[in-house]
Amino acid sequence: MTPHDARLIPFRIDVPEADLADLRDRLRRTRFPAPLPGDGWDTGVPVEVLRDHAARWATHDWRATEERLNARTQYLTDIDGQQIHVVHVPSRHEGATPLLLLHGWPGSFLEFEKVIDLLVDTFDVVIPSLPGFGFSTPLSDAGWGVDRIARVMLELMTRVGHETFVVQGGDVGAGVAPEIARLAPDRVRGVHVNGALGAFAGELDDDTAARMTPIEVDRMRRVGEFMQNEFGYIAVQSTRPGLVGAMAADSPVGQLAWMLDKLQAWSHPAEVAATDVLGEEFVLANATLWWLTASAGSAAYVGYAQEQGWGAVPESSGVPTAAIQFAHDIGLRHLAEQSNTIVRWTDVDDRGGHFAALEEPELLVDDVRAFVAELEGGSPAVTPR
Repeated sequence: MTPHDARLIPFRIDVPEADLADLRDRLRRTRFPAPLPGDGWDTGVPVEVLRDHAARWATHDWRATEERLNARTQYLTDIDGQQIHVVHVPSRHEGATPLLLLHGWPGSFLEFEKVIDLLVDTFDVVIPSLPGFGFSTPLSDAGWGVDRIARVMLELMTRVGHETFVVQGGDVGAGVAPEIARLAPDRVRGVHVNGALGAFAGELDDDTAARMTPIEVDRMRRVGEFMQNEFGYIAVQSTRPGLVGAMAADSPVGQLAWMLDKLQAWSHPAEVAATDVLGEEFVLANATLWWLTASAGSAAYVGYAQEQGWGAVPESSGVPTAAIQFAHDIGLRHLAEQSNTIVRWTDVDDRGGHFAALEEPELLVDDVRAFVAELEGGSPAVTPR
């Protein structure tokens, strides 16, 4: 593509065999450290867990992954000087609601593979790779706050032919989705997120604390534990993303450890291996995608090196907004309502984690469908092609 080329360029994944051979060779030659005392998840990924995953990764069939992904229509396009990758899966029905799906960190567009076929009867599905992630790399320049990412997503939806649409997101996507609505409330029919929506909980007044449900009290407790025990990765990525990028670009197991730590911590239930909860194919295919695109540094830069301050409360767009909170999630409705027009709030206190589209795809899709049906005053109207 030439700079500022507004075309959608058809794209197929075709990784050189030499790159895959190099990855397998590096995995087999990994120098592992001696285990730390206890060798538990409280100090990072246990060495034996890492050895096991590296061995599995070395035999992962990326060509099968490529073939499966290439069965979907994909494009590259230049928006605001940045290469953007997108998967576009038109609905089987005319008049279906356009749905923009936004992934988070440390994921990718691969997070949504399980839900595509569940959605296409009702929705025209658009799944981009966020700037700095996967095939939307390398980063063209600085300044990738949520507002700029939102502007890029608006232009992307114009290019794929949708003037109005619904947007759904988790993690980074849950920050970008409401911002798209703030920029273009006339275009966004509704916003749906999984996980936290808005600021982290801080000090609460006595009246608010007294009105909290048991679920909300538990979420407050877990927010405090997160800030005490898990905030370190954010501190590193938001201040020195280049260090993460340099280390991960030369060591596939180093990259895997950095990602697997959070895949394990954020999936549910905590005592079950993330590879079992999320699926081995996703964990290894996602790791391969990050390795092949050397995107650990740029994803950290976009995901956490944001100019917006933590705790800032933006204006509400007025666009109807829904949130689903799974067992691992920490969203609090009274905080979300400070900057969003909440019309639907679903608490699922016994199932699911941070990676909703992978862990509970049917529940997520059902909630999105119900939300859109409410927006449209009934079941979404579609007619067979």
